[in-house]
Amino acid sequence: MSYELHVERESPLAFAELARAIAPAGFSLREPGEILAGAHPVARWRERVVGTPASDWDVAQLVRLAAVLGGRLRGEDGEHYYLRDGVIEVDGDAIGDLDQILRQGPAAW
Repeated sequence: MSYELHVERESPLAFAELARAIAPAGFSLREPGEILAGAHPVARWRERVVGTPASDWDVAQLVRLAAVLGGRLRGEDGEHYYLRDGVIEVDGDAIGDLDQILRQGPAAW
């Protein structure tokens, strides 16, 4: 099984709210609840947004998605993924520059 990241929010996320929030940021939905960044699946909606990243690009998209939804990205072990000054960090350790990672595309680890 792959490692899952999920978006945490103060209030529950309804499917209709998800659909309205993600479109302006360039995300789209495909049935059943699959969230796409361009043509690439990055997460799914199961009463909350969950992703199993296969690349830094996937992580970057999940960080963006969490911000769009007004939440935080959290891993299975409780670590927090966030954006600070254009750099994606995991509990203070840098993964890389968001823009650079997004330009590289969804190449697998």
